[in-house]
Amino acid sequence: MRRLILLRHAKADAHSAGGDRQRPLTKRGEEDARRVGRYLAEEGLVPDFAVSSDARRAKRTLDLALAAFPREVGRKLDDAIYLADPDRLLDVLRETPPETATLLAIGHNPGFADLACALATDGAPGDLSRLRSKYPTAAFAVLDFSGDDWTEVGNAGARLERFVTPADLRGGGDEPD
Repeated sequence: MRRLILLRHAKADAHSAGGDRQRPLTKRGEEDARRVGRYLAEEGLVPDFAVSSDARRAKRTLDLALAAFPREVGRKLDDAIYLADPDRLLDVLRETPPETATLLAIGHNPGFADLACALATDGAPGDLSRLRSKYPTAAFAVLDFSGDDWTEVGNAGARLERFVTPADLRGGGDEPD
């Protein structure tokens, strides 16, 4: 079995003098990224490897989330993830080292939401419905695949094991991006 955790980067400033790729996380974004990392660690969802967009907000989300894990996690920054569509994201995922059982991928919408919705063909109806309605910043989908190889990702459906938003982790209701 392969497990994919699709994490949308945490909340970022709306503008940056350096352009879109240089947008930093907001204070809430930093807190959410740490909270996501702690949750993943507490739930035993520690990846074997992580791949992230090279945008500043995604890299910072990666750093803050991985800091909560009990062991070092290999990582790669990939500029191909930046604002990629689902087909390009699948190409990136299929390059995952074969020894990786659980992969954490950090990137952007709409590509991550579209990919998660396309891959999740099974799962708890409530989670599937929430996934398809909104994918806010710092939300993540945990998808399980039956294949033995990352090259098979996307060829068959995945089970949505869970979909978690930052509001879930804070105990609050829905919130804007």
